[in-house]
Amino acid sequence: MGARDLTGAGAMHVAIIMDGNGRWATERGWPRLVGHRRGAERVRAIVEASPGLGIRHLTLYAFSTENWKRSTEEVIGLMSIFARYIESEAQRLSDAGVRLRFIGGRERLDRKLQKLMAGIEAKTAPNTGLNLNVAINYGGRDEIARAARKLAEDVATGRISPDDVGEDAFAARLDTAGLPDPDLVIRTSGETRISNFLLWQSAYAEYEFTPTLWPDFTPAELETILSRFRVRDRRYGGTVSA
Repeated sequence: MGARDLTGAGAMHVAIIMDGNGRWATERGWPRLVGHRRGAERVRAIVEASPGLGIRHLTLYAFSTENWKRSTEEVIGLMSIFARYIESEAQRLSDAGVRLRFIGGRERLDRKLQKLMAGIEAKTAPNTGLNLNVAINYGGRDEIARAARKLAEDVATGRISPDDVGEDAFAARLDTAGLPDPDLVIRTSGETRISNFLLWQSAYAEYEFTPTLWPDFTPAELETILSRFRVRDRRYGGTVSA
């Protein structure tokens, strides 16, 4: 889906790189996992506030393909936090009309976690409220490589013709197939890099980098950022609007 399809207020898609959990805990003399648990709590506040702020799609970067390089203790702790979040939030999200989906490769994840992910996706699939997408074991380059492999297989088996290979065909094989591209990407913690997040989809996204660490990121700050976003002139490669 092209970026020009995303300008309607009802289709606003905000993606957030939730950074700074470990630093937040370290600054307070606490273990990094305490920060990750506090970050998971912050997710609830942002999810609850999003519909009222005009957000129709919210994508959160929870665990990257590069995060496996962290200590075994931290990785195991993060996976446990993900599982507890799904178990504790499933009914709340369903009752609120939220549809939850996960993007990223699942093969490396624990089977119990995969089962929990599939269960909450099925439970919330009929919901028509906020579309919440959580990126776990996600990397933009990995996603693009997997999509290219699917496309190559489809051409090799004759399911599609090489002449049919284009942007739409490629996008249909990404993890985000069927979702609009993000209008706005926010990164917390003061870092000013995109860290392999939604590389294809963010071609025309606007970016905001805030020094606020994720556990301290509030709905009020999100609203302030959205206010700045709404007055930007998004030209998509065109000229300045009259």
